[in-house]
Amino acid sequence: MIQDVYIIDDDDASIVIFRELFKNDPEYKFTSVKTEQIDIALKNIPSLIVINEDAIDRNVVDLCRKIRKDEDNTITPVIVVSSKGEKEHRLSILQESIEYFIKKPVDEQYLYHTVKNLNRLLSTNRRISPLTGLPGNVQIHAELKKRILKKEAFCVLYLDLDNFKAYNDVYGFLKGDEIIEFTAQTIIDCIHESGLKDTFIGHIGRRRLCSINTRKYV
Repeated sequence: MIQDVYIIDDDDASIVIFRELFKNDPEYKFTSVKTEQIDIALKNIPSLIVINEDAIDRNVVDLCRKIRKDEDNTITPVIVVSSKGEKEHRLSILQESIEYFIKKPVDEQYLYHTVKNLNRLLSTNRRISPLTGLPGNVQIHAELKKRILKKEAFCVLYLDLDNFKAYNDVYGFLKGDEIIEFTAQTIIDCIHESGLKDTFIGHIGRRRLCSINTRKYV
């Protein structure tokens, strides 16, 4: 999956650093936007937002508050990079549910691994189903919205287990859970074996799963 990282930076200085740091990580895509273009970043529901406080003309706390109030980005991780390291300032930012505050001068390797680890944690724990380990409704909705906004061709495969209640009534819920886990793993295996790229698999409800892919089917 492509990791869309938006950098809020009015002088475009940061994106050069990030692109160089992640030149061997093709799954990361970096986009620089001006402060007044923050709505563009929020609309695209990025994987991560980085704010270069020293290069914006807006109060960073207000900017963080705006991000967190956007319904599509309530769980989008945010990193603030700044030369203002006073404790009160750092706390005022972290109190807006911002994940990381990194003080300048920035150690590039520290920044690199912070971004990598944050995305790793997000990919494994962000609203996943405890039963299948797959992303749930919030992530499915965000993924669909993101692809629609990008106007890219994609297909959705919706799978539902018929007569599942009857199965549970006869064999019990534990066996029913095993069937759901088996179904999820079967879908994952099929996707991997097919070699399809940029595929998203989610768990809608107890017995319903969803696969989203950019391939166009006729």
